[in-house]
Amino acid sequence: MNGAAPKIEIFAPFGAAFEWMKTVLFRPFDFVKWLTIAFAAFLAGAWGGGFNFSRLGRFSGGDWKYRVDRQGDWPSDWHMPEWAIALIILAVLVAIVLALVFMWIGARGRFIFTDCVVRNRGAIAEPWKEYRREGNSLFFFLLIAGAIVGVLAIVLVLAIVVPLGLFSQRDETAAAALGISIIVLLIGLGAIWLLLVLFFGVITQFMVPVMYRRRCSAREAFTDVTRLIFRNPGPFVLFVLFGMVLAIAVGLVGMLLACLTCCIGALPYISTVLLLPAIVWLTAFKFLFLRQFGDQYDVWAAPLLPQAPALPAEPPPPEAPIPPPGAPA
Repeated sequence: MNGAAPKIEIFAPFGAAFEWMKTVLFRPFDFVKWLTIAFAAFLAGAWGGGFNFSRLGRFSGGDWKYRVDRQGDWPSDWHMPEWAIALIILAVLVAIVLALVFMWIGARGRFIFTDCVVRNRGAIAEPWKEYRREGNSLFFFLLIAGAIVGVLAIVLVLAIVVPLGLFSQRDETAAAALGISIIVLLIGLGAIWLLLVLFFGVITQFMVPVMYRRRCSAREAFTDVTRLIFRNPGPFVLFVLFGMVLAIAVGLVGMLLACLTCCIGALPYISTVLLLPAIVWLTAFKFLFLRQFGDQYDVWAAPLLPQAPALPAEPPPPEAPIPPPGAPA
């Protein structure tokens, strides 16, 4: 390294990722390998819409809601059977357990899918065992980060709701003014929240290839990727913007496939199978983009791995014309 900043490109790794996708899925075409890689992508997070926590809200409907709305006797006349309370608590606990299980499988699945794309193979059991430590580290990191975000959200809500309730009991005018201020504050905090969520999402996306390459912990990968983004904000902003366009395009293709297959293509795992070329393409694009920052970010640099796809080379500069005989050089 001569100290010069590397030239980071967007379209060159995108084109190279397309060639690598064709190598993985079509050279040669293997249907069993296709289904295996699709299952790895499914484990990595393509769960579909089969599970929805909002369905738990249906417990608030029916006769209970009728009694509150019609009789106006809430909460003094809120009579709920003990078995219903126990059932709601059990349902919430089951939902939490399922969410944690899916989160753990997704963390392990990210490394399985990464291994399939990098090594150009369809394997589940071997990378599941090989990257067990990295997958568990990512799971606990995401769990702790989610808990911190949840606690901060609760504190923020209490800091807004409690003063508003106190003012509303004393002075309606002051409560109205406070309510307007809170709305403005919520809009600003919401914008900051979205930026933080997007920033954290980008970091976690690049943490996996870093952990895969170096076999390090999630904390080390988080620190390294955060520093890398702050040192090179421009290329990552372009990558995110371009990625949003690609995500919209893939979403439109997915909707079209769902319509053409009478919604069968929208089912979990089936949609992953149908959209696998796009999923592998975008994943390889992320790896090739990150590889431009040095060998320590190159997932293909580890030993015993297939040769990495090469980025398109720039055309050489034109040679200087040879001076005619007798002319000064």
